[in-house]
Amino acid sequence: MKDQVHHSAAAGYKTGADTYVRGRPDYPPQVAEWLSETLGLNAGKTVIDLGAGTGKFTGRLVATGAQVIAVEPVPQMLEKLSDAFPDVLAVSGTAMDLPLPDASVDVVVCAQAFHWFASTEALTEIARVLKPGGRLGLVWNLRDTKVSWVPKLDAIVNALEGDTPRYYTGAWRQAFPHPAFGPLQAQYFSHGHTGAPEDVIFNRVRSTSFIAALPEEQRERVDEQMRALIAGEPDLRGKDVVTVPYETVAFVAVKGS
Repeated sequence: MKDQVHHSAAAGYKTGADTYVRGRPDYPPQVAEWLSETLGLNAGKTVIDLGAGTGKFTGRLVATGAQVIAVEPVPQMLEKLSDAFPDVLAVSGTAMDLPLPDASVDVVVCAQAFHWFASTEALTEIARVLKPGGRLGLVWNLRDTKVSWVPKLDAIVNALEGDTPRYYTGAWRQAFPHPAFGPLQAQYFSHGHTGAPEDVIFNRVRSTSFIAALPEEQRERVDEQMRALIAGEPDLRGKDVVTVPYETVAFVAVKGS
């Protein structure tokens, strides 16, 4: 199974689980309505949280009343999730090898995850465990580049991505169309991540898989670049609390009957 996990995820998330918890933003309140109305989640349904990480999205799924099964391949992340949600069934697995029977779940949700395993093969495996008419939900939080300093922060990060799959490149879309699923439909929500710069800027960037996997000297260089960016931006300089603007995009695709 390890061979199915990209090296950036395997290395970065193994060492960076704590930073991930502190640095990652939550999701906007509109997501609750999307989960219940668009994905149809309620107390009678079963949902897989695929690529669940430390459980950043798991609480949103639990709140729907549905039975939640968290699937995550990185043991350090899965341990954090189990600590946070002891009542959730948390299992080791990947999108290519889901430890569940055919047509056994109503919904599969991938939050901040689908770009890691976007492929025809993964969608075929997801379709296998979904019931006819089941739904696949794909969710990403993205920094809002309409705010002037955000592209500068993104440039610091993107310069180091190497071969790491990223949502913004759009490469994940090549997995679609897929014969098992109807067309993707998207909704967009705006929100902000407010807190100390150490968390919402520094720890958010440090939690990026390929940043977390860097040698210490290079990670410190990234920190220096972020400090220089903050010092040069009036909206950030000297602030104890800042808000990083985000846009959340939520896609749904329905499995055929």
